[in-house]
Amino acid sequence: MRHYESDPDEMPWVRGKPAPEQVHVVPYDPDWPVRYERLAAQVRQALGAAALDVEHMGSTAVPGLPAKPVIDIDLAVADPTREDEYVPALEALGYALILREPSWHQHRLLQLASPRVNLHVFGPDCPENIRHRMFRDWLRAHGADRDLYAQAKHAAADGVMQVMEYNKRKESVLRGIYERMFRAAGFI
Repeated sequence: MRHYESDPDEMPWVRGKPAPEQVHVVPYDPDWPVRYERLAAQVRQALGAAALDVEHMGSTAVPGLPAKPVIDIDLAVADPTREDEYVPALEALGYALILREPSWHQHRLLQLASPRVNLHVFGPDCPENIRHRMFRDWLRAHGADRDLYAQAKHAAADGVMQVMEYNKRKESVLRGIYERMFRAAGFI
């Protein structure tokens, strides 16, 4: 239930900080789940048993929710620090290791340029995997919060050139939804 933050002194960028890019939130695309299924099958085939879990996360996983046109995937591996056990196979598929955040559950981020994919790598039983799944499922089942989040996403994207700024701008709405979700689950 805790909101985790990365160490602000950590230098997570593997290839240097990315260039600014306009953030665009677009209407829901029913092809997003189809695209995810194709991508997940490729990841599972490339990694075999090393892929403990592969899940469609983020806004593209919520029918009817506007989103940045980027498929977010959570990948669970036994130990994210053992990059040699999964990164080369993912690089062979065209993914690039972009981010390494030891202070945030040993998170690794790999990206695919086309189609646009953020592949988040965590260990099994990581609280972020559970939080992401709960949030996705909550938005699928609660239209009022889905609509509230859609409004926050559109407002946050207005004129924004950095994803981190976009995330910060919608954070209060996101945390309010998390609070309702955790309260409904009996966690708080």
